[in-house]
Amino acid sequence: MSSTELPSSASSSRSASRSRQSNSQTQQSAASYFSYPVTHVVSGLYRRLTDPPTSKSKNNMHRNQHSMTTPNDSTTSSQVFTPVRTASPFQPPPLTPLTLTGDLYNLQQQLLTRALAEEIRLLVPARLQLVDTWRLAYSLDRDGASLATLYENCREMSHRSPRAGYVLVVRDSSPSGAVFGAYMTDPPHPDSHYYGTGECFLWRASVLASPTNLNLPRDGPPSEDMLELAGLPLPPSADTTHAGRSTTLRAGDAKLAPPSTSGLHSGASTPERIRFKAFPYSGVNDYMMFCETGFLSLGGGDGHYGLWVDSSLEKGVSAGCQTFGNEPLSDEGVKFDILGVEVWYVGA
Repeated sequence: MSSTELPSSASSSRSASRSRQSNSQTQQSAASYFSYPVTHVVSGLYRRLTDPPTSKSKNNMHRNQHSMTTPNDSTTSSQVFTPVRTASPFQPPPLTPLTLTGDLYNLQQQLLTRALAEEIRLLVPARLQLVDTWRLAYSLDRDGASLATLYENCREMSHRSPRAGYVLVVRDSSPSGAVFGAYMTDPPHPDSHYYGTGECFLWRASVLASPTNLNLPRDGPPSEDMLELAGLPLPPSADTTHAGRSTTLRAGDAKLAPPSTSGLHSGASTPERIRFKAFPYSGVNDYMMFCETGFLSLGGGDGHYGLWVDSSLEKGVSAGCQTFGNEPLSDEGVKFDILGVEVWYVGA
């Protein structure tokens, strides 16, 4: 009986010791499972804070410092490469001479000469400078003194091209025979508001007196008005803020002034010269064109029109306006009488 009980007690004691060992191992593995990540993180942070930088980080820092210290901007002009630039040899071809056609109208009586038209051509938009034929849309002598007819003729011509331009030419009754007018980006027509673009401008052309016929002062320099009448350049001290574009040219195939009836001509006559002045858009306001059945006007501001004509094309008004910064276009003054009106179509 005693011999059989001893092995059973020994086996039970061994199983109990095994269970205690397994329980202790399970507890240790659980503790190590939770403590290992914390230990790993703490040790990693400690090494990163205490270990010296490696050679790779040193190389990166050196490379960054070198890129920061390299002069890559224009602070040192001696190290900036400036390429040599040369002007392009390309030159635009010259414009084809203008042709003025009046559709069976007597062109000897027209107000717009070819020389004057060439000056106006230089100021129109570049797309229209290539047009070498201008067509007479309206003439007071040909179509009668009616603003309604002027509107209707321009409307019919506008069907050719919606992007065409129109040149208005007016002659007053002044003895100097000056002509003036405007370039219009839209066909003139009655409307309830202003229209047109900044490509519009006013212009005037007058015949210059011969310098030999001017009574220039003998003691002292001539005045600015005398120099302007003679077509001579103004002194450097003259105020040219509102001078606009001014050109002196010789009369071409026709004259601006009406033919003289005095019959007194000297054998050595001086060729006629024309003073052309243009007044482009100033940008102060947008009062380019405003037309009604009773009048046609261009420019405005402060109650003044740059150019205004009535419905019968007999009376006109021209004063300095903010839209174009112009001077009065007529030599008669602000109000003038009209002798002739033309509208030329500039387009394909």
